[in-house]
Amino acid sequence: MNDREFFERVRSRLGLYGLNGSYNGAVMFLVGFNEARSGDLMRGFTEWLVVRKGECSGFGWQALVLDEALPDVESWGWSKLNETTSNQEQKVVELLISLLVEFLTMRDDVVALAQMYSQYHRLHSKDDASGEQ
Repeated sequence: MNDREFFERVRSRLGLYGLNGSYNGAVMFLVGFNEARSGDLMRGFTEWLVVRKGECSGFGWQALVLDEALPDVESWGWSKLNETTSNQEQKVVELLISLLVEFLTMRDDVVALAQMYSQYHRLHSKDDASGEQ
């Protein structure tokens, strides 16, 4: 079973993996899983989320997912959780795992991965060029 297949199973049975709707719990689960894999699981996830958004960001994947899931909440990053209901937080967890599955599909395609990093580089190059003027 590859990473994508494993997380598709996780997505279909979140409770079985201890993901009871807490975003913090889901983040800790993924951070631990990523650490156990020496950082290989999520290498490139933040960059992929930045490319999806189409603009540079200093946020890590944890905050980028919150921003995508809760665009109408005025707060930034983790503080968005203070404004959510438990039902909304469960939806954020579901989105996180779905995004991870989508990312892992792209990550396992060498050409798609190279294209993503190229787009990421272009975003940063454009941002650097506009900052110099």
